[in-house]
Amino acid sequence: MTDILAHLLPRRSVSAKHLKDPGPSPEQLETILTAGARVPDHGKMAPFYFITFQGDARKNVGRFLKEAYEGENPGTPPAKLDLEAERFLRSPLVVAVISHIRNGKHPQWEQILTAGAACMNICHAAHALGFKANWLTEWYAYNPHFKKSLGLDEARDNVAGFIYIGTPDKEKDERERPDLNDIWTDWSQNCDLKKGDGLYGKDKYGLPRKGFDLSDQS
Repeated sequence: MTDILAHLLPRRSVSAKHLKDPGPSPEQLETILTAGARVPDHGKMAPFYFITFQGDARKNVGRFLKEAYEGENPGTPPAKLDLEAERFLRSPLVVAVISHIRNGKHPQWEQILTAGAACMNICHAAHALGFKANWLTEWYAYNPHFKKSLGLDEARDNVAGFIYIGTPDKEKDERERPDLNDIWTDWSQNCDLKKGDGLYGKDKYGLPRKGFDLSDQS
């Protein structure tokens, strides 16, 4: 087995609350972000950008988290608001990957997929350097007030992920993964596609909201 496969096959996330100091050094962070930017990108659009939160910035952004949560949930007890304000303090480093739709002939959907690939590369690079990562969105990724507070463009920017990175304080047990026999079809004419329906997903909820707007941007 190659070193790359030995890294990929057992890969798994570690919850942000279990990611502690030390975090990446400045040189390691640059390596992680360089890997994040090296992704499949139709048309060389670079339809993403990164925002990092380290040190006191993780605490300072908490003011905007608190404001955003209180705006969505009036009357929230102060203790709960303080807890929401500490979300970025769960790990020594948080990397926000922002999907930024650029003008061009290539579909927005492909640009969004490229931003998602950047998230995955960041996770892989962090793991390869001996850290662990947790790719999250959570409520604040979709909150207009919080996004505006960070300087995001309401029309063109969506949060592809907040990547929490640090050193794990405990080893994570393996979890069940999809069985390839449920999701892999070796195609032939008139074959039945194996989509994993009825086995994966949460049918009681129905189809979820998109989470982004693919309408034409001006």
